[in-house]
Amino acid sequence: MLRLIPAPLHRAAYRAAHGIRKRWWKLVKPHLVGCSVVAIDLQDRLLLVRLSYGSQAWSLPSGGIHRNETPEAAARREFREETGCDANAMILLGVEDEPLYGARNTVHVFATRISAQPTADRREVMEARFFPLHSLPEPITEKTRRRLAMWRDHSKKR
Repeated sequence: MLRLIPAPLHRAAYRAAHGIRKRWWKLVKPHLVGCSVVAIDLQDRLLLVRLSYGSQAWSLPSGGIHRNETPEAAARREFREETGCDANAMILLGVEDEPLYGARNTVHVFATRISAQPTADRREVMEARFFPLHSLPEPITEKTRRRLAMWRDHSKKR
């Protein structure tokens, strides 16, 4: 049904909703629960997305966890929604607490390996691409840098 809305109008709605959501979170200060996925392909490249709203910096596929949804199920759902790819085995790297526009945000960070090529819907996600780990694009979010460090620490232990 939402596909009936022209993509430019859909992007404008995302930007407007994001602005309202930020103001609401600053006012109400809810406790949010989310997930984020560090996805590496078979050539050891990192999958990053660039959203149509917010800072528009490159980031990891991420999103909220719905009521009665497990963190892993949410990570799989968000990953599929933002990249068009299905995640293979998921490994929980850790859980971070961070501020998000005045709200407290608890994020479950997962890692997966994928073999599919991502596609951006050009509505919420403007771009979804793989990058060599030694040559990441700019700008990249600080949260992405932190979660990538978490992935590297976990990889060293294995």
